[in-house]
Amino acid sequence: MYRIHLFGVVVAVAALVTLGTVLTNTPARILIWPGVAVAIIGLMVGAAGSAFYYHFGAWGALDMNGKSAEAIQAFVVSLKISTEYVTCLVRFGRVFGGFGLLVLGVGLLVWKVLPSWAGAVAVIIGVVAMALTMGLPDDLDLYLPVFHLYALWLAGVGCVILKSGVRI
Repeated sequence: MYRIHLFGVVVAVAALVTLGTVLTNTPARILIWPGVAVAIIGLMVGAAGSAFYYHFGAWGALDMNGKSAEAIQAFVVSLKISTEYVTCLVRFGRVFGGFGLLVLGVGLLVWKVLPSWAGAVAVIIGVVAMALTMGLPDDLDLYLPVFHLYALWLAGVGCVILKSGVRI
């Protein structure tokens, strides 16, 4: 699943760059490009944190393959590797990804270059991403619906641009 997740993050980065490119010749670029840049940084930093967890889990699974339940339990208890810095990277990615989407959404709303729902949903996702991550920093699983909504938003905006041939 982490491989799919990480590939999805790279696709999201490409989608955001494409969105910024489509809106380059509008005054909206004043907020669109900073929003895109910050969102991309957030996505990639969060992906780096996720990649650590992927590697850590895969390594543990391979190392424990075929061992008894007691040996696995002893190994897990003996782990002293701190993941606080990696967890911080994941939080950083979520907060700054959310902030970037908030700025991007405001740009979409102010300059009305896409349907208003696109900007409003981006603002909502951005605020919720930051609020959840900063307000409940140890409940990382609560972010999962935000991640899925982010992906749906990207797909929806892409479909609007492709279908309507938004001319900017």
